[in-house]
Amino acid sequence: MVVKVAKILIVDDEHHIIELVRFVLQKEGFDVKVAQDGLTAIKETENYRPDLILLDLMLPGIDGLEVCRTLRKKPETADIPVIMVTAKSDEMDKIIGLELGADDYVTKPFSPRELVARVKARLRRRTGLIKHADRKVEEEIAYGPLVVRPARYEVFLNGEKLDLTLKEYELLVLLINNPGKVFSRDFLLSTIWGFDYTSDTRTVDVHIYHLRQKIERDPSQPGFIETVRGVGYRFKELA
Repeated sequence: MVVKVAKILIVDDEHHIIELVRFVLQKEGFDVKVAQDGLTAIKETENYRPDLILLDLMLPGIDGLEVCRTLRKKPETADIPVIMVTAKSDEMDKIIGLELGADDYVTKPFSPRELVARVKARLRRRTGLIKHADRKVEEEIAYGPLVVRPARYEVFLNGEKLDLTLKEYELLVLLINNPGKVFSRDFLLSTIWGFDYTSDTRTVDVHIYHLRQKIERDPSQPGFIETVRGVGYRFKELA
């Protein structure tokens, strides 16, 4: 049996960080490549097709946020997990990164052991999602004028294709597949983002807000995604 070796792309311009991270990841058996600027990171992602990206925010040329934004817009790279690794500890940078589609966030200086654990956890979750998708991929999920095509990562409203971020898409698919079921903010964080940010449940609120702006006729009076006060959100059941 051939065992697939997971491929990791390190995007950083600090040589000591690159060598440290490359060493610990190769020691764990990962295949590793490096990009030292934003444009190279985008090219390497398209050519190397990594299973996960470790992305620094502060990069020559275009920064990590722009790299993440660009990758999330392309269907072939939109679902690659991204862990942002940065010296910035400002909460706003973290929130912006998550809103753009980053899956996790590690602040320098970091523990190599913690970094490896986060990488493995993210890869396990990605493998699980792929296996689940292989078991059952619906051609289309229709809910009135709203149509989701999971196999293509596409969402349409009244026949018009919507431009959703990866996290907005994942939230929508989870909710629309479970109409009437209430999901807490903590559950959505752990399920969609894959980690527990108990002090950052507003990340969910921000993503729901942006999702409503795109799918609701009147976001102030949502007809699809309902707020359950003090708990979380649910997708409205059809009458």
